[in-house]
Amino acid sequence: VLRGGRVVGTEERSSIDRRSLVRMMVGRDVLLDFEKSTKEPGTTVLEVEDLTVKNDKNLEAVKSLSLNIRSGEILGIAGVAGNGQRELAEAIYGLRKPVHGTIRLNSKTLRHTDVAQRIRAGVAFVPQDRRALATCPSLSITENMFMKNAHTKYIPQSPFNVDFRAMQKATERLVSEYSISTPSTKTQARFLSGGNLQKLVLARELSTKPTVIIAEHPTRGLDVGAMEFVYKSLLAHKDRGAAILLLAGELYEIFRLSDRVAVMYEGQIMGYTPPDPKYTEGIGFMMAGSKQEEIA
Repeated sequence: VLRGGRVVGTEERSSIDRRSLVRMMVGRDVLLDFEKSTKEPGTTVLEVEDLTVKNDKNLEAVKSLSLNIRSGEILGIAGVAGNGQRELAEAIYGLRKPVHGTIRLNSKTLRHTDVAQRIRAGVAFVPQDRRALATCPSLSITENMFMKNAHTKYIPQSPFNVDFRAMQKATERLVSEYSISTPSTKTQARFLSGGNLQKLVLARELSTKPTVIIAEHPTRGLDVGAMEFVYKSLLAHKDRGAAILLLAGELYEIFRLSDRVAVMYEGQIMGYTPPDPKYTEGIGFMMAGSKQEEIA
């Protein structure tokens, strides 16, 4: 077993269990199964109504889709990759213009392609590509931490200009709080590991206590220790009252985190289920194109 570039142990395959192997890989016990809060979700925060969105090939990727998420709720989207999940997330965040439809936040209609409006309204986005979309590799950790905050009150100001010293101190606090492993906050983002880069994105997006969180494959490519951190972060913000849209490729992750599961196929919601593995077969049918009412 390698950890931190060093061999930390060698065991016979027949003599080691999964928990012990994970402990050797991470250096501590890791808990991936959490007790979710039983608190009832609050009022509806995010509403998507009759939304149609085209993909980069100018084909309809999201087709007359409607959904809603309440405060203190995680809605997990299950589906085979390429069935409109990315286009849905980008349209909600304002990165992709819908053909038609309405997106409301706390009953207020959002303009179709106004990302700044969403940032100010408290919408956070954790995109699936943390290197190409979520960060700028050539900028420092501090610069990446504050790159979107020109649209909010969270960028420190001095009497004359931006208070860079305060930005530095705030970044150091977040690096410590989110356990980002780096020699310096001046380090360029491209030198961070995938797990530490994702922690940077989470620190930037979640430290402002957003109202809505769009999390697109938030644990893809991460080790089990980083996965545990992501799970804890999302559940903590759910308990705080955030409305969370979780798009993930693994059903076990959706079951662990979600309060409701929506199944998406060819840009449409085929049905909803509770987050329980006993519904796996039905979810599989819906992922293949069957509507919920067609499943016996």
